Amino acid sequence: MPLIPEEPQIHESAQGPRATPANGRTAPTPRPVPGPRPAAPPRPGRPGPLRPAQQAQRTPHGGAPKPGPAGPATHAALARSSATPQIQLIPASAEGALDAAEEAVDLLLESGRAPGDVLVITTGEPHPWAAHELSFGEASYWAQHDARDDVFYADAAVAGRAASRPVVVVAVNGGSDAAAAGALPLALGRASALLIVCGDPQQINSLLGAGV
Repeated sequence: MPLIPEEPQIHESAQGPRATPANGRTAPTPRPVPGPRPAAPPRPGRPGPLRPAQQAQRTPHGGAPKPGPAGPATHAALARSSATPQIQLIPASAEGALDAAEEAVDLLLESGRAPGDVLVITTGEPHPWAAHELSFGEASYWAQHDARDDVFYADAAVAGRAASRPVVVVAVNGGSDAAAAGALPLALGRASALLIVCGDPQQINSLLGAGV
């Protein structure tokens, strides 16, 4: 079932996006209900920043999105059963999808979501955190996944190994259509409460076809 923009509603602890994208730039992400932001415990022995979402300056991916004027929200949600997560679509270009996903993660944490509740899947370029942690070896990388004490970032090619989490964010930031088509149903199966998809709505709806 294609994701069709609707009027915003509050889902889980997140609201619908608050702006209409212009000229291919990313739209601001769902604004969760304000709340305390949990701080992930530091990991000793790791040089430099471990999660760019926690930096004041994040690594740019095709340019950081610029805020636009407030306007009609683009939002889609499916609630076919209590076991089916709600779905939100955040319009973004392939170049801006990772930035949109980062902003979604920041807002979820600000709303009170625990970092360990969130899994981020990328279809194109790996997230800098994942690339950094994999430089220490796969065993260390997956040990952090199993610890569930922070947001975990995974490439679509290996995300099948990731366990379910309440919130899954998919950044359709490039890669093949096959990678994106495989990531969407995988993410839906891993999300127990909320699935956020950041990418081109036309491409996503085309990949979804008749429904997830």
